[in-house]
Amino acid sequence: MEKGFTYILTNKNQTVLYVGATKNLKKRIDTHISGAGAVFTKKYNATILLYYEEFDQYSDAFKREKQLKNWHKDWKLKLIKLSNPELKDLYLSL
Repeated sequence: MEKGFTYILTNKNQTVLYVGATKNLKKRIDTHISGAGAVFTKKYNATILLYYEEFDQYSDAFKREKQLKNWHKDWKLKLIKLSNPELKDLYLSL
């Protein structure tokens, strides 16, 4: 079984939130930073990692991604601020 991650990215002005799931978090964020990730992240320059969760199985990360995508932006921000109150870029600590 492969581990999985659910993550939330934002842009410099924190005007958008992007939710994704992956098996390799650092590699996937590198892809977003290089501009080769999702069209949305490239368009809005969403490359700042605000939040992530680790799962023992990728399927669970994928389910969580689908759940978070249905949340309101305010709910996502509250979730992020529980573990990252200063909204720091967590990519730097990966």
